[in-house]
Amino acid sequence: MGKSWKNAGKSANAQKKGQIFTKLAREIQVATKSGGPDPNMNPRLRLAIDAAKKESCPNDTIDRAIKKGSGQLSEGEIIEELTYEGYGPHGVGIIVECQTNNKHRTAPEIRNIFKSHEGSMGETGSVAWMFERVSLLEAVKDGNFDPEEEAIEAGANEVEKDETSYLFYGSPESLDSIRKTLAQRKWNVTTAELSYKAKNITELTEAQIKDVQEFLEELDDFDDTHRVHATIK
Repeated sequence: MGKSWKNAGKSANAQKKGQIFTKLAREIQVATKSGGPDPNMNPRLRLAIDAAKKESCPNDTIDRAIKKGSGQLSEGEIIEELTYEGYGPHGVGIIVECQTNNKHRTAPEIRNIFKSHEGSMGETGSVAWMFERVSLLEAVKDGNFDPEEEAIEAGANEVEKDETSYLFYGSPESLDSIRKTLAQRKWNVTTAELSYKAKNITELTEAQIKDVQEFLEELDDFDDTHRVHATIK
């Protein structure tokens, strides 16, 4: 799938445990470190802050994460972005993107989750061939329009409807240009990131889908998990 797998109930569950604020703060910190502390000049940071505010993340948590990312507040913590690959139940291809301050903790935990669901974590490239690296933008727009025409004008290769929004896919290097063009064409861009789009969907029975959903939920609930991609619809 192109858009990372998501559990509809995860926000409420994670919020009870404080998980969601930790994950949002990490993304803000990483975004700040990679592109600077000014959200007006750093699209990734602006979107990260918007996502945090949407979940009612406290302003002091947001400010603290920006200060950490910009080096103004040093607590000896370095957040690394790591990617793990493997096969989940019933041969489903999985890519897990993590943000962690301790990779020696993260890798064994991810491996244990795979094993507990009869899956296996592989080496780099073991399932990457099942996915295409793409730029992914989620956006909404009022009024009447032709989605295909909008995609062409923005330089996207593909567009699809996703509930109340549209997903635009393009080449990785076109992410910022697509984002800017969509904004100019009055789209409200809520997501703009590099992602993984499954080339082929793994066919599953209803019982198998349940197994995979349970596995994906456990992966997603892990503190260090940032995004999960799977070869399912």
